[in-house]
Amino acid sequence: MVNTPPPEKHLDEQHHQPQSSIASIDFYTPLRLSIDGTPRAAATGPSPTNQPIIPEGPIPPPPSSRSPPPPFPEAHHAITISNNGSFLGSHNHPSPPPLRPPPGGGGGKKGGGGDNGINVIDDCAVEEIHEVCHPPHVSLWDKLRGRLNEIFFPEDPFHVFRKRNQSPATKFVEAVQYVFPIIGWLRTYDFDVFRSDLIAGLTIASLAIPQGISYAKLANLPPIIGLSSKKFSSFGTDSSFVPPMIYAVLGSSRHLGIGPVSVASLIIGSELSQSVSPETQTELYVSLAFTTTLFAGLLQTGLGIFRLGFIIDFLSKATLTGFMAGAAVIVILQQLKGLFGITHFTKQMQIIPVLKSVIHEEKEQWTWQTVVICLSFLALLLVARQVSAKKPKLFWVSALAPLTSVIISTLVVFILKSKLQKVATIGKLPEGVNPSSLHKLYFHGPYLSVAIKTGILAGVLSLTEGIAVGRTCASMNNYQIDGNKEMIAIGAMNVCGCLCSCYVVSGGFARSAVNYNAGAKTAFSNVVMALAILITLLFLMPLFYYTPNAVLAAIITSAVIGFIDVKAAYNLWKLDKLDFLISMCSFFGVLFISVPIGLAIAVGISLLKIILNVSRPFTSELGNIPGTRIYRNLSCYNNARRVPAFLILTIESPIYFANSMYLQERIIRWIREEEQRIQETGDAILKCVILDITAVTNIDSSGIEMLYQLKRTMDRSLLHLVLVNPVAIVMERLQNSKFLATFDARGLYLTIGEAVSDVSSSWRN
Repeated sequence: MVNTPPPEKHLDEQHHQPQSSIASIDFYTPLRLSIDGTPRAAATGPSPTNQPIIPEGPIPPPPSSRSPPPPFPEAHHAITISNNGSFLGSHNHPSPPPLRPPPGGGGGKKGGGGDNGINVIDDCAVEEIHEVCHPPHVSLWDKLRGRLNEIFFPEDPFHVFRKRNQSPATKFVEAVQYVFPIIGWLRTYDFDVFRSDLIAGLTIASLAIPQGISYAKLANLPPIIGLSSKKFSSFGTDSSFVPPMIYAVLGSSRHLGIGPVSVASLIIGSELSQSVSPETQTELYVSLAFTTTLFAGLLQTGLGIFRLGFIIDFLSKATLTGFMAGAAVIVILQQLKGLFGITHFTKQMQIIPVLKSVIHEEKEQWTWQTVVICLSFLALLLVARQVSAKKPKLFWVSALAPLTSVIISTLVVFILKSKLQKVATIGKLPEGVNPSSLHKLYFHGPYLSVAIKTGILAGVLSLTEGIAVGRTCASMNNYQIDGNKEMIAIGAMNVCGCLCSCYVVSGGFARSAVNYNAGAKTAFSNVVMALAILITLLFLMPLFYYTPNAVLAAIITSAVIGFIDVKAAYNLWKLDKLDFLISMCSFFGVLFISVPIGLAIAVGISLLKIILNVSRPFTSELGNIPGTRIYRNLSCYNNARRVPAFLILTIESPIYFANSMYLQERIIRWIREEEQRIQETGDAILKCVILDITAVTNIDSSGIEMLYQLKRTMDRSLLHLVLVNPVAIVMERLQNSKFLATFDARGLYLTIGEAVSDVSSSWRN
C-alpha cells in the first residue's frame, strides 16, 4: 500500500491552525506565495521573524463553488469601491480593524464596512451582474464557408443577386453587368456625360502621346525598330491605344487614365538590358518585352480571378514611398543621357555607375544646345505643374504642357536645323498601327526566366499603382471599385496588349489626375483618348521627325519628380520610426543595389515588422476613471487610478503560438512588478488579476495552454484570475477546451466594472 501525504489545507483552514504552526506570520497576514514561488506577506504587516512552514507539493486550486473568504483582514488598509465597480478611495487604519460582521447583516449588499479592508458602498443602485453568453452552435461547414467568404469576398460582390423579387432575366443582366461594367454606365449615358468625357479624353490624349513615346524610350524600346522589313511605330503610343479600349469594357473606375507608367518602364528597361542589349539584339529584346507583358498580365488576371488581391497589401505605404522615390531618382539620372546628349551611356541603373558614366564621358560629346533645350522645357513643365497644383481649375495648363513642349521644340529644331545638327531627334516614325506580335513571344531559350522575373515585378508594381490611383479617385467621388475586378481588367489589358505590340500598362498618377480634373464621368474618356492616338498613329507620326530627345527627357523628369515625396517621408518619421526605416531601406536599396533587391529588402523588413507585432503584442495596465465605470491605460490617462487589491491588464492582440509564451511571461512580470510596487508603497496586497480580453480576436491551442499554465501559476500564489469580455470565437474555444471548468463562479464577467464590483463584494464577508 502506497503511503499518500495528507491533503493540503486551503487558505481558509490555515487561519484556524494552532498558533505554533504559523508563529512567524502576523495574525492579520495570511500565508501566501509570490508569483515567483517565494513566500510573501502583506506589505503593511510586520515582517516575519522566521521562515514560515510551507507544505510540500503544489497548493491545490480553490474549489469551483464560491467559498467564504478568510475571516481575518489581509492588511490594515481600507478600500472603498462602489457597487457599480468604480474605485472611490482608500486609507490606512491606525490599527487593525476589529473583527465584526458588516452592518446590516452578514450577506446584505447594502452597508459600509468590510472585515478585510474592502468597503462596498451604495453610491448608486445595485447593478445586475450580466452573464457572459456562450455563442450559438455553428456547423463546421458554415464556419468554413463564412471564413472563406471573409477572406476572398470581403466586399460581398454578389449582394446584387440577393435582392428580393428578382426575375431570372434581371439576374442575368446583373451578372453580365458585373463582368462587363460598361453595360451599367451605357444604360444611363447621355449627351452631357459624353461632352465631359470628350473633353477629358482629348485632354489626356495630349498628355499621353508625348508620354507614351518618352516611356517607351525609358524602357529601351526605341520608337523605330526594324523587324522583318516591317518598321514599327512607337510602342509607348501603341500601348496607349489598344489597352484603354479593353479597360473601358472591363474596368470599374471612371477616372483611371490607362497607358505606360514610369515604374514599369524603368523595371523593363533595367532588368532586360542587363541580359540583352537593346541596340545589338533589338529583335530579341522586343520579344522579351512582349513576353514580359504577357507574364505580367497573367499574374494580374490570376490574382483577380482567385481573389488574391490582398497579397499586394504587403507592399505598405512606407515601402512604396521609398521605392517610388528611389525609382524616380534612377529615372531622372537616366535622363542625363538626353540632357547632355551623351551617346555612350551605361546600361546600369544604380546611382554610382550612372554618375561615373557622366563624369568620365568625354566633354566634347556634350552639346550645350541640348542642355539648353532640356532645361528650358523642364522649367516650363515644372512651372505648369505648380500652376495647376495651386489652381485646380487650370488643370489644362499642366495637361497641355508636354504636347506644347513637343510642338514648340520640334518647330525650333526644324527652323534652326542647320545650326542644331548635333541635337539628337527621334527621326522618322512610320504611319500605321503595329501588327500582331503573337509570333514574337519568347517561350524557349535561356532568357525565359528573365522575362518571367521581370514580368512578375513589373506586374505587381504596376498593379499596385493602378489600384491605388483608382481607389483614390473613387473615394473623391463617393463610389467604390472592386479591387479584384480591377486586377482582372488590368491583367486582360496586358494579355491582349502583348499580342498587339504593347508593353506593360496600368493607370498612371499623372494621366489619371488630368482625367479627373478634366471632368471625366465614365471610362469612355479612355476610348476618346485611344481614338485620338489612333488618328495620330495613322496620319501624324511623320510630324515627330524633328522632335528632340532632350524634350522627351524633360517630359519624363517632370513626370516622375513628383514621386520624390519628402513630406510623406517626414510624416513617416513623425508617426512611426520603423516605417521610416522601411522607407529608407527601400529608397537606398533601389539607388545603390538594384530595383528588385531594394524592393525585396523593404518587403522583408515589413514582414519582420508584422512578425514582431504578432509575436510581441501590446499589453497595458488599466485604471479606473474616478466616479465612472471606465477603465483606461494608466500611462495615457493621468486621472486614472489603480484599484487596490486588483491588477487589471488588457491584451490587444490575438493569442497565437507565436506570442503565447511571451504573453505568459509578460503577465507574470506585470504581477511581479505590481507586488514590488505594493511593498514599496504599502498599498493593499494584490488579490485579483483581471485580464480584459476584448481585443483578443482569436486564440489557438497554444494560447489556451498558456491560460492553463497561467491559471495554475496564479492558483499557487493564491491569486484570483478573472477574464473579461471574451469575443465569440474565443468564448467558443475556451468552452470546447474545458478551460472554463477550472474557474469558480467569479471567473468570467462581461465588463471590468462588474468584475471589480462582484469580486470585491465577496471579500466583505
